[in-house]
Amino acid sequence: MAQTPVRVLVAGLGNMGRSHALAYHHNPGFEIVGLVNRSVVPLPEELSAYTIHPSFNDALAELKPDLVSINTYSDSHADYAIAAMEAGADVFVEKPLATTVADAERVVAASRKHGRKLVIGYILRHHPSWMRLIEEARKLGGPYVFRMNLNQQSSGATWETHKSLMKTTSPIVDCGVHYLDVMLQITDAKPVQVRGMGVRLTDEIDPDMYNYGHLQVLFDDNTVGWYEAGWGPMMSETAFFVKDVISPNGCVSIVMDQNAKSDDIDSHTKTSTIRLHSAKLGPDGRFAKPDELLSMAGEPGHQELCDLEQAFVLKAIREDLDLDRHMQDAVRSLSVCLAADESVRTGQPVNL
Repeated sequence: MAQTPVRVLVAGLGNMGRSHALAYHHNPGFEIVGLVNRSVVPLPEELSAYTIHPSFNDALAELKPDLVSINTYSDSHADYAIAAMEAGADVFVEKPLATTVADAERVVAASRKHGRKLVIGYILRHHPSWMRLIEEARKLGGPYVFRMNLNQQSSGATWETHKSLMKTTSPIVDCGVHYLDVMLQITDAKPVQVRGMGVRLTDEIDPDMYNYGHLQVLFDDNTVGWYEAGWGPMMSETAFFVKDVISPNGCVSIVMDQNAKSDDIDSHTKTSTIRLHSAKLGPDGRFAKPDELLSMAGEPGHQELCDLEQAFVLKAIREDLDLDRHMQDAVRSLSVCLAADESVRTGQPVNL
């Protein structure tokens, strides 16, 4: 027998909100009962028939959804998620889960208290190429060196979006949670200290915000890692996308298409090629084998990844998946990035 579709309320209609709404629209396992946005915004034709509600709380009370998809600005994530779970709905929430560790822990506690599913929008967890990168890195064994960044030379509408995000969240927190999550999936070691540095490169953001930052994280097995993120029209496109994992036994890296642009949302997830390098030397002291290049041709684009992510949400609800580790990892990656933000502001390293 066909299962009843999961009735979903989608809050927030920015880039990610629209993409997730399209994923629900095209998946027969979901039925969109309404959209929430403070203002009426242009939507793809497929979404034009849905009503846009200006108030989240009113729409939640009126529509009584099975699932609430939260894609608003970060400072509303925790309150919206808890309200949804208290109303009896499961929750999908875009990253970061909250703007403080305490709020993130409140959301996880609400999920457990009310017995509701909580899926956090770590889209790279559903990307076959990133899953392969993590698999190959784990085969190498630690300790590791993680070298990662995602800088975006943004202008126009994208720069306006970045400025809006920076009203509440710095780039190394907003994007960094993705890549700290990748680091934590590769190493079983615990992060023990983080150091952060940042600089305000524009007068278009608040005096206490910075649009370029980087963090260094130390783990208890001598693994180290850095992550760099910068947004704005002044950012360089040179080496804007570095994803590199080094171990005593070699390294695994993402090799980007040389024509990729930092402001192209698909370039943030497309990997093009994975390069595997073995450190093993032969009797002559030279490398025992050449590097291996794994073609990632045919990998999913941004919308297809959103489709995969929401298919996972549906599976989690229908098959009652255990999401405990998923939630723990979300809180842990957020805690590292927020500690880095604290370090930027205090000038001191933070012990975790």
